[in-house]
Amino acid sequence: MSEHSPSTSGRHPVHIGHLVMGLAFLGLVAVWAVVQSDLVSAHDVRWLLPVPWVVAGAVGLLATTLSSRHRWGSRRTGWVTPSRQHASPTETTPETTPDTTPATTDVPEEDR
Repeated sequence: MSEHSPSTSGRHPVHIGHLVMGLAFLGLVAVWAVVQSDLVSAHDVRWLLPVPWVVAGAVGLLATTLSSRHRWGSRRTGWVTPSRQHASPTETTPETTPDTTPATTDVPEEDR
């Protein structure tokens, strides 16, 4: 079981997938209630059924955008340390030398 870091606020994180599917379910129940109460004709149902999915998807995108700004913004700050990928092109690394690179031909080693 993984341990969670203690949160400073009393709010718990929202699972965006649960939020989207809950909104879609409530929207479909609302469409069903509107159709059962004869407030719309049968012809209008084909326009009402996609509405909960579109609204739930838009809320999910909005929630993802807003939560990712707060979630990742503070963790990815600071200077990037120099790495080997910034080395000059003439330098070779042990990973790319011919001695350590496996053979990729179909010719058996005995025939070479």
